[in-house]
Amino acid sequence: MKIDYHLNPPLTVHDLIDVLDKSTLGLRRPLSDLEAMESMLAHANYYIGAYENGKLVGLARAMTDFVYTTYLADLAVDESYQHQGIGKELIRLLKINIPKAKLILLAAPAAEGYYPKIGMQNHPHCYFINDVEEIN
Repeated sequence: MKIDYHLNPPLTVHDLIDVLDKSTLGLRRPLSDLEAMESMLAHANYYIGAYENGKLVGLARAMTDFVYTTYLADLAVDESYQHQGIGKELIRLLKINIPKAKLILLAAPAAEGYYPKIGMQNHPHCYFINDVEEIN
């Protein structure tokens, strides 16, 4: 199997939905909300696609300022292509192409054990808020 990697490949919202659906991330993304998915595609500013014979089998979708922070919003690998180093290579290529910025992600529960295995460090000081009403 030969996997080709492409920086900022042309993607459609259906490409994004398809690869997320075929990975474990599809369970935690609004795949049936086309408007939300289009917005997710439009507002990320860096992508790396993994392709086998022209078929998208993996995707890193990120937002970055190229200097301080790169947020890896999605690391999606089609489940039938997992455990072959594709996710690790997508992360490696992000760091090679955006070397100055710290790469940050929130791990999906199913993937929490994966990131330490490839050398990523856990950061205990992450905070989030879902709704403005949660601010007190």
